[in-house]
Amino acid sequence: MGYVLVSAMIHRRLKELLDKYGIKPGLVIRRALEEEVKRHVLSELEEEARALSERLSHISDEEVASIIGEDREKR
Repeated sequence: MGYVLVSAMIHRRLKELLDKYGIKPGLVIRRALEEEVKRHVLSELEEEARALSERLSHISDEEVASIIGEDREKR
């Protein structure tokens, strides 16, 4: 997997504090970006699940159980 460079402008004082405490900004930035992307992916999946649930809401639990049973018998 390849990498790309992403840069960010920060205040000089923040950079000084990062250096003082030995904090590697790349690791922090990468983790924050991964968490933000994860949050968006989960939100998108929740919306898709909600839409699918609405489309399938007319099917009763009994009908779902019957369909699953029929599918198992075919195997």
